[in-house]
Amino acid sequence: MKSLAQLEQIRNKTLAKINLRKEDDTSIRVVVGMATCGIAAGARPVMKAIMDEIEKRNVTNCYVTQTGCIGVCRLEPIVEVYLPGSEKITYVKMDAEKAVKVVNETLVNGKVINEYTIGAADKN
Repeated sequence: MKSLAQLEQIRNKTLAKINLRKEDDTSIRVVVGMATCGIAAGARPVMKAIMDEIEKRNVTNCYVTQTGCIGVCRLEPIVEVYLPGSEKITYVKMDAEKAVKVVNETLVNGKVINEYTIGAADKN
């Protein structure tokens, strides 16, 4: 970096990238629990599978973020899905195969996979 103008260019590029990820009323938000409990339980392959499937299926109205501990470590890896106009869906005990199914069923078709949800896990 040689000048304040170059620093300003870097700043503006970074802000533009961040703004692309901002939540709006039409975007689907996917949040993967990536605290040490989630990572130890396999959250990294889950997040990678979600991102790969979104790219493969060219899903453009969705963004994926990560968070720390969601608070139910025994059910990790946890994926929360926020569909526009709907309540949050919390998927638990995820793996890469389930993650691909969540993209195809929930993100693309808007269908909840009940057997993967926290409600189904609490019944067991």
